[in-house]
Amino acid sequence: MSLVSPQDLYSGDAQLSCAHPKDYLALLKPRVMSLVVLTALAGILISPTPVHPVIGFASLLAIAVGAGASGALNMWYDADIDAVMKRTSTRPVPSGRVAPGEALAFGLVLSGLSVFTLGVLANWLAAGLLAFTIFFYAVIYTMWLKRSTPQNIVIGGAAGAFPPVVGYAAATGSVSLESLVLFAIIFIWTPPHFWALALVKCEDYAKAGVPMMPNALGPDRTRLEVLLYTIVLAPVGVLPWLMGFASPVYGALSVLGGALMLYFAWRCYIVREGEAARKACMSLFGFSILYLFVLFLEIAFENGPAQFLARAVRGLL
Repeated sequence: MSLVSPQDLYSGDAQLSCAHPKDYLALLKPRVMSLVVLTALAGILISPTPVHPVIGFASLLAIAVGAGASGALNMWYDADIDAVMKRTSTRPVPSGRVAPGEALAFGLVLSGLSVFTLGVLANWLAAGLLAFTIFFYAVIYTMWLKRSTPQNIVIGGAAGAFPPVVGYAAATGSVSLESLVLFAIIFIWTPPHFWALALVKCEDYAKAGVPMMPNALGPDRTRLEVLLYTIVLAPVGVLPWLMGFASPVYGALSVLGGALMLYFAWRCYIVREGEAARKACMSLFGFSILYLFVLFLEIAFENGPAQFLARAVRGLL
């Protein structure tokens, strides 16, 4: 199927699509959604009082759908950029598999459904936070920051950091310091994670006119920023253990993971030429995903299955 031109994306020439279900699934950005589910689950499970399993599952599903709605709205608005960039040109809207109007309607319906469901089944504080998260990502980041400032991913990263706060609010009806610490970990993690990839894809962003840090302020400045954010991230990642709401196992993983993040960030900073530089950036990008996944999986495990098993064993004694 031939690509739809950027000019046709918002004109009457774009016809209704004959999309497959997998195309609508792609609009939800399932890989991003899986990380949202994990971080939101951690927020739910650190609640001081156990949440009812049905409420917890429904809340997690609503948060996941809200994240997917944000992705659909992002793909609708960014279709003109996506059509230009090699990395994103095969997405459902720029490739013509899903019409722009359909992607917009899909995102709006899912947004409303997810917020309403979370409000009715959990509480309206959590629903309000989810609504703000969707608005922040779709409007503040996608429509404004992404196209106007090289700090776009720094400020816009708040949207991806909200799920544990939303999850905690769904379980308790409140926001705690612990949930804000989880927010801070994701918020500080986002720039080095994303800029490591942007250093490799900077020509794509420049061609699309997106002022990402590497093509707006240069690769050297970006590498320095990556290193500085990682230096801050390493100790912040240890805070759940130091504050007492994560175990020594988490503490060990966070210290080791932080040290490896620093190593990969340092390699990204000092290796600046040729294929070796690309590999250094992609190594940091790949490990950063593993780092965040392991930390939040450990928090979820020790506050979920591990805690359940401990209670069961105590009950038998």
